[in-house]
Amino acid sequence: MRFETPLVSARLIRRYKRFLSDFELEDGRKVTAHCPNPGSMLGLADPGVRCWLEPNENPKRKLRFGWRIVELGDGHRAGIDTSVPNRLVGMALRERRIAELSVYGGLRPEVPYGKRSRVDFLLRETGLPDAYVEVKNVHLRRDGDWAEFPDSVTARGARHLGDLAEMVTRGHRAVMLYIVQRTDCERFRLATDLDPAYAAAFTRARNAGVEAICYDCTVSTDGISLRRALPVVA
Repeated sequence: MRFETPLVSARLIRRYKRFLSDFELEDGRKVTAHCPNPGSMLGLADPGVRCWLEPNENPKRKLRFGWRIVELGDGHRAGIDTSVPNRLVGMALRERRIAELSVYGGLRPEVPYGKRSRVDFLLRETGLPDAYVEVKNVHLRRDGDWAEFPDSVTARGARHLGDLAEMVTRGHRAVMLYIVQRTDCERFRLATDLDPAYAAAFTRARNAGVEAICYDCTVSTDGISLRRALPVVA
């Protein structure tokens, strides 16, 4: 997935009201950018951090910049747009580039299931059980080379795990697919201290037969793409 326009470098001044962020560009101008991430962004939104913004000239948009990338140091970067993982996974599934799911040719996004949910992707193939795939964005790293999820309490995420477990009891396949939008992690685990209820729901789902898969990304100022599978340690 390539960015539509070349990114520009900036320093974060502050992030506020969830979707707004102020920056100082390299020429000294102060601008407000859209922050496409409603989460806590733990460790990624410290004032002064170097970031990359995508300019736009669309008159229908209120803000002329969108926040896309955070510099992590040592040549590493993180993507902060929470809509990116679904777009990457959608493209990869259509091209059968996710090895664990490459046997499926049929794909439908946003299909209602469970009590009040919509699964990110429903995969179908003749002679195989349907596969219900939920995608979660991951950008938390606190210790060593561990990517962690979640970065805050997510009752919605726990509900999705329960919905996936229900699909398994009905004879379907169910997959929780974690996408790490950073380049400095080698393995994945749950942040059990940040949301014990999610960790408990994850354990119940795994015991019921829900699969857990994790992929990381390449993140550059040109674009973001899926890279490789990471081990899930849980």
